[in-house]
Amino acid sequence: MWERPSAVSIVAGGGEGRTELTAFDRALMDAGIANLNFVRVTSILPADTRIIAVPAFVPGMLTPAVYAKIDSHTPGERIAAAVGMGLSHRSYGVIMEYSHSGTGENAESIVRNMVEEAMALRDLPVADIKVAVKEHVVQRIGCAVAAVVFWPDDAAGGRRRDR
Repeated sequence: MWERPSAVSIVAGGGEGRTELTAFDRALMDAGIANLNFVRVTSILPADTRIIAVPAFVPGMLTPAVYAKIDSHTPGERIAAAVGMGLSHRSYGVIMEYSHSGTGENAESIVRNMVEEAMALRDLPVADIKVAVKEHVVQRIGCAVAAVVFWPDDAAGGRRRDR
């Protein structure tokens, strides 16, 4: 049975590879979250979840995550991935993800708007919005990734390191 996560990390990275999968792997390495097995989840941030730097973890652990990913084979193409977290005082929040061929600045603006809309739909007052975005210019085969990774109590270690 899965437990309610106590902390999250919000990260982004980019990378190049000989294939889409190895470019994705390098992007995860750049973000500091390679060597995890992601279980892709939807977009609700539990109340009172701490935001921490990526903690030490056991390689191969199953880790819930919300993530955006884009890859391209077009040299010179600009790609971007972004995640945004809407935080609400004493209540739950939302996470939105977005990726596109375009700038990081545009991806950030779009994901912020998505967070604002999702919070308004739930009648949640926005206390803060946190965003991680990565823009990458493709050299051969490139990938950009942005993620919110959920951590249980034992991985989070009770240490608070806001980003």
